[in-house]
Amino acid sequence: MIPHFFTLLTRPDKAWTDIRRDEEKNSSNYLVHLLLWALLPAICMFIGTRYVGWSLVENERIWLDTRSAFQLSLLIYLTIILGTFIMGFFLRWMSRTFDARPTFNQCVGFTAYVITPFFLAGLGALYPTRWIAILVIVAAGVYSTYLLFVGLPKFMRIDNRNTFLYGACTWAVGLLVLVNLKVPMILFWLQVLEPTYERNTPENQSYGFEENRPQDEPGGLDNERRFNERPNE
Repeated sequence: MIPHFFTLLTRPDKAWTDIRRDEEKNSSNYLVHLLLWALLPAICMFIGTRYVGWSLVENERIWLDTRSAFQLSLLIYLTIILGTFIMGFFLRWMSRTFDARPTFNQCVGFTAYVITPFFLAGLGALYPTRWIAILVIVAAGVYSTYLLFVGLPKFMRIDNRNTFLYGACTWAVGLLVLVNLKVPMILFWLQVLEPTYERNTPENQSYGFEENRPQDEPGGLDNERRFNERPNE
């Protein structure tokens, strides 16, 4: 697992050859890679949303309580695993069009290794901000695309003439699977599990605490004072 991980990041052409050779010896070799590395974004999400928090306005920070952060992290982990197997199914189904006959295990394993940069992108969840999320997702998407096109002819044994079309179809299906899994997952977390937020609300500097603010209630002292100060008619 570890040699493939580092080789994928440095020499992907060699990595795909080695991965294919190992797969022929053990068809479920990818499971260790998938199940372990999928923990990285889940754990980082838990730490970032529970202990670091994020900010929507100046001087205000928001966290999730332990229960909500754990539920979100668990849902992310399960979604990654489920999405990888669904993509494996679609890869095998599409391969018939391109005169390739990979097994289901090979397709799932190929997907698990292609999305390795997204596992690393999960480190960005340690400090959940908008710009960090955008940067790491874009970087992971670019390198995953590179791994996809390098791996199709070497691992999936797709003819070089069909590599671009098969890769483009894989990307399109991948985006479709991502949207159809992530959106229901987030809605389920928000609507059914009902997360609990913790905030550090800044004090209003102009008045201090709420009880020190001037009150303007109908019929109060201010209205009585204004009534007494009216000139007699």
